[in-house]
Amino acid sequence: MPPEREAWGPLDWSVNGVGGEEFDLLPADTEPLPAFLPADEQPEEQAPEGAPGEPKDPVAQAKAICLRLLTGSSKTRKQLADAMRKREIPDDIAEQVLDRYEEVGLIDDSAFAGAWVESRHRGRGLARRALAMELRSRGVDNGVVAEAVAQLDPEREADTARELVERKLRSTRGLERQVRIRRLAGMLARRGYSEGLALRVVRAALDREQELELEQEEGDPLA
Repeated sequence: MPPEREAWGPLDWSVNGVGGEEFDLLPADTEPLPAFLPADEQPEEQAPEGAPGEPKDPVAQAKAICLRLLTGSSKTRKQLADAMRKREIPDDIAEQVLDRYEEVGLIDDSAFAGAWVESRHRGRGLARRALAMELRSRGVDNGVVAEAVAQLDPEREADTARELVERKLRSTRGLERQVRIRRLAGMLARRGYSEGLALRVVRAALDREQELELEQEEGDPLA
């Protein structure tokens, strides 16, 4: 019998979801814009973006763009910078506004990353590798990313992997063991879990399932 590792196909370990499930990059469950801003940061009454009446002064326009985005949910510095660049705000003015908003605490990439890791791991079961990819795609600095994902310790990550497998285990019953291993571990891989951890968790779950079935058969006098 060939070793179980040979059962893997080229797409089984696609972290970006090719051939399988893509990450649904939803906004983080972060807090909205604080109700009280410094007097010079209070948004003026503005017309909708791009409509007549929008401020012509680039500084006021930059502030309006940032405040609109921050009102919905927290954003990284890069996300705000990209939004201002699309609106053709000069880079020096964008940097000035971003520096000011960091100073007053309206932009905090460290807090954003920490909240993102907690929310996405709890809600989607994503592992550190997938979480790091998502944060980097939002422009979070590598050092901040490393600090944020470090809050997710290996034991908690393993516990979450086991919970994910238990939820999917029943849907794979009736399939050959190798197929079940491939599907269940592939599901974990798409959430950023390492191959080694995924295989250990899936094999252990299948072994426990088999043991329970044998115990039930031995305890059934009609079996």
